Amino acid sequence: MSARAGATRSYQSVLLRIEADLAAGRLEIGGRLPGERVLAERYGVSRPSVREAIRVLEAMGLIRTASGSGPEAGAVLISDPAAPIGAALRWHLASRHLPVSDIVATRVLIESWALREAATRAAADDVDLAAARALLLGMDRPGLTATQFLALDTRFHVELARLAGNAVIEAIMAAMREGIEGYVTKAVAGFADWPVMMTLLRLQHAGMLEAVDAGRPDVAAVLVTAHIEGFYRATGVG
Repeated sequence: MSARAGATRSYQSVLLRIEADLAAGRLEIGGRLPGERVLAERYGVSRPSVREAIRVLEAMGLIRTASGSGPEAGAVLISDPAAPIGAALRWHLASRHLPVSDIVATRVLIESWALREAATRAAADDVDLAAARALLLGMDRPGLTATQFLALDTRFHVELARLAGNAVIEAIMAAMREGIEGYVTKAVAGFADWPVMMTLLRLQHAGMLEAVDAGRPDVAAVLVTAHIEGFYRATGVG
């Protein structure tokens, strides 16, 4: 086994041990990680392996580090369980060619569920639709380019998913945002009559938001499914 492979396995073992300590309550979200020397002794690895593991955790958004020797120095476990999920999915979307049909199917699955939940919560007066309404109004501004409209469109869908109140769903939709914008922008480039499609999309968005606001879960789910699949069929991208 090479020295490089040994070092890789060592830092991975540190990650696993930190995860186990969190699960067992020996470490807490919001708490500070022990120093490199203490972790190296506790986990039986070298300090460079600990240092590498901390770099990985910071890149994943799981910890925040600060240098120096004061009270703010060291590594703190961040309370954001959605961060690593979103980061992993963004990397996957950026580094692989994913079929548009797969992205569309995933959107239907996630967004139909999310709008059902959002409408159910709205019926109990448990959601704030102000941000979604602002995005909807933004899409009505005259003179928007296709790129500007589609950026607002995608943010609108992410916001509707957020209203479901599920942090994992919100993280997945936020991470998919660039992939969604990519395929819809490509679709518009080859679309014969974009102004007509833009008008239709506005009406569909308004209908989806109205169904959520009225607390009609099944209607909201049907409308968002027809909206996503209809755009895909009309443009033929993929």
